[in-house]
Formats: sequence, C-alpha cells, structure tokens
Amino acid sequence: MKYERQRHEMVKNQIEARGVTDSKVLAALRKVPRHLFVSEALRDQAYGDFPLPIGEQQTISQPYIVAEMTQALQPGEGDRVLEIGTGSGYQAAVLAEIVFRVYTVERIYPLFVKTRKLFDELQYHNIVTKYSDGTVGWEDEGSFDGIIVTAGAPEIPKFLVSQLAVGGRMVIPVGNQYSQELIKLYKNERGIHKTNLGGCRFVKLVGEYGWSEQ
Repeated sequence: MKYERQRHEMVKNQIEARGVTDSKVLAALRKVPRHLFVSEALRDQAYGDFPLPIGEQQTISQPYIVAEMTQALQPGEGDRVLEIGTGSGYQAAVLAEIVFRVYTVERIYPLFVKTRKLFDELQYHNIVTKYSDGTVGWEDEGSFDGIIVTAGAPEIPKFLVSQLAVGGRMVIPVGNQYSQELIKLYKNERGIHKTNLGGCRFVKLVGEYGWSEQ
C-alpha cells in the first residue's frame, strides 16, 4: 500500500507535472512496482526523482527519463519493441504493459539472470530476453516497430537502424561518455528523420558498435 501511494505520487509530481501526457505510459508507470527492480536496501528510495545503482556499475534510470523515452517511442498495443540494455528490467516492464512483445538484450550476465528471474516472478510473459551485445541488435527477430536504447552511444549503431521497420521509431542517447543528447528517429519510405529531445546522461553503451570496455 505504501509503495502504491508512492507510485501514484511519482506519476503525478514527477511525470505528469513535467508534461508527459500519454495515458498508456502514465497507466504503465502507475502499475509497474519499481521498488522490486532495485535492491531491498534501496526500496524506500525507488520512487524518488533520481537514478539508483543496480550493481555492475549500472543504474536504473530516473522515473521521468523512463517516461519521456517511452512516450517518445509512441508505443502501440500491437508493437514489437527491441530494448538495448535490460539493466534493472524496469524499462522493459513499463513497455510490456503497453506493447505486444518486448525483446530486450543485456550484455552483463548477472543482470541478465536477475532480470529474467524477476520477469518470470512478475509474470511478464511478453518479455523475451537475450544475453548478447546489444549494439548489433537482434537480427533474427527484426524488424521492430520501436527500438529503445538505455545507454549512451558515440553514434547511432547502423545495425539497429537496419532492424527498424518502415514507420518505426527509435529513441537513443548519443554523445560522449559523460553527456548525451536524446535523439528520436523516425523511419519512413523517404529515409530517416531525427529529432533532438534535449540533454541527458546515461552509462555508456558498450559493444562492437558502441564504446569499448575501457
């Protein structure tokens, strides 16, 4: 009950108050138990207006940025969405409340194992997980209606663009290792159209078409 109240306050004060209006996104954020996606020691901070560590030098994003990116993706109930960087699993769970199927890729094995177990416990049967380098996407399952990247890339990985369906959208942070711009791509018959949604800060996207481990 306590966490449910905190969740509703989070949506009202952090999300709606900053202009996120998509009713599907707001409903998903009110439903997904964010406190279960962080360690027990951090549960009372789970609905605060800030990111939190989840181990392996990774973070669960600030609730507002999850909401902003999800709204920018324009998810529909029949969509198949690819997420690069499962992390805590929270972003995938929010998407799973809205879309037909979420395909999520994680390169850090302990996080991959932990989130797969959590998805099963929460009965997110429409989330498909993969342990792999996310910068190459998931070619066997493409093309996708939406692609969301939850780590900062030096440039937009070409393999991800090629796996985006015509009419598809991609949301990805692009920049250096310390700060990025949140970029939305829209793909139609005439090509790729980009919109800059403003500054953001994510952990770096590591992989063949991202940053190196160092």
